[in-house]
Amino acid sequence: MKRLNYQTLKENGYVGYLLENAPERVLQFGEGNFLRAFVDYFVDVLNEKADFHSKVVVCQPISSGLSDVINQQEGLYTLFLRGFQDGAQVNEKRVISCISRCINPFEDFEALLACANNPELRFITCNTTEAGIVYDPSCQLSDTPCASFPGKLTQFLYRRFQRFGSEPGKGFIILPCELIDDNGNELKKWVLQHAQDWNLDTTFIDWIEKENYFCPTLVDRIVTGYPRNEAAAMCTELNYEDQLLNTGEIFGFWVIEAPDCVKAELPIEKANLPILITDNHKPYKERKVRILNGAHTSFVLGAYLAGQDIVRDCMNDDVICKFMNDTIYEEIIPTLNLPKKELDSFAASVTERFKNPYIDHELLSISLNSTSKWRARVLPSLKGYYQKYQTLPKRITASFAFYIAFYNGTSLTENGMKAQRIGNEYFVKDDLDVLEFFIEHNKLPAADLVKTICQNEQFWGEDLSLIKGFVENVTKYLQIIQSKGAIELLNRMV
Repeated sequence: MKRLNYQTLKENGYVGYLLENAPERVLQFGEGNFLRAFVDYFVDVLNEKADFHSKVVVCQPISSGLSDVINQQEGLYTLFLRGFQDGAQVNEKRVISCISRCINPFEDFEALLACANNPELRFITCNTTEAGIVYDPSCQLSDTPCASFPGKLTQFLYRRFQRFGSEPGKGFIILPCELIDDNGNELKKWVLQHAQDWNLDTTFIDWIEKENYFCPTLVDRIVTGYPRNEAAAMCTELNYEDQLLNTGEIFGFWVIEAPDCVKAELPIEKANLPILITDNHKPYKERKVRILNGAHTSFVLGAYLAGQDIVRDCMNDDVICKFMNDTIYEEIIPTLNLPKKELDSFAASVTERFKNPYIDHELLSISLNSTSKWRARVLPSLKGYYQKYQTLPKRITASFAFYIAFYNGTSLTENGMKAQRIGNEYFVKDDLDVLEFFIEHNKLPAADLVKTICQNEQFWGEDLSLIKGFVENVTKYLQIIQSKGAIELLNRMV
């Protein structure tokens, strides 16, 4: 079987969309599964449907990566997007042809810097993981390359400035995809810090400020990556070998905080893509964290104690699915500020995403670090609901009882805190101080245990026992779990 490239597709009589030649208008730091299933997919659709006519030149972010494979396949790979959409099961495949090449800057740093001389280059995107946008004071302009991503980007921007000076329109629209708060602003902060550290011209710093848009973004798509167990069968069906096969869910949404002038350069409406350019991305981040992530954290611990193991099976359980949906529609959505129609539509997509037959999302994997997750994802809805209605949201309150019951461990091991549910033992994984706290207090009577946990301001940033009725209701729910099981409390909540 021949390797995927343009010639192989021609020999196979491929009739799908391909863009073999176009100017490199996008520089991408990162060649991993997420960017190839998200940003590169959107660029490919923009090329096909909106005459974006742009190639993506990729920079390998670490010394070991995919540059050789990408270049051997001439930037081509096959993307499968699968799941439920509008009530129907979807399995779409597309050959992505927007990537021109991949540069390994650790072998040829000048090849990366040379991209700055290209007058048509306009966009920079990246996903260097949450740990990528950090400040490394050891980075120097003379490094080949800098160790950190902000350092490399500063080096690249300085070469651009050296080539074009203050010429208008030669800066960049920078679209980071890292999952950190205000990713664009955070990246800009460290770029400016490096420019100051390196004593670069004030005219360069002015150019960074005036000619470059560091856009905060929100990205949303589950990408499941290389389908190891299905790859051989997929390649047989495709009639070519593809070492860059990629898979993800059909749902995707990209929010970009940028001025109106950026809209003119990204023809997203013409391509009918789920990309939103707005002056404030934060309400959409809040929507995702509170509805999608909050739903996860609210039901998975109780569902696991009730005997479930993966998200999809929970959605096929009438009681658990109703518990989740009632939590979303009756207790979370009323606390959010976006139009209700938008919130309801997003909530409906969440249920479809959780039913995805192609993703076995384990409840135990979601349970990792549930203490910080409950604080970030669920607590704001609890407080917002109480402030609005002066009463407690019963399902969110129950989710806190499920959290305490799930953390009912007996001993610490190298795998986490050992705990037991009917049928098997499991391991709770969280910060060591959290696990030690539960080991120390888990033998307390229910009321004392709940109050002690609620009063731990290190966990919650405040004393939750001050919320009227919260300790009493959580205690009542925890006692039901302890005496009759999690499924009994779930049944009572619906």
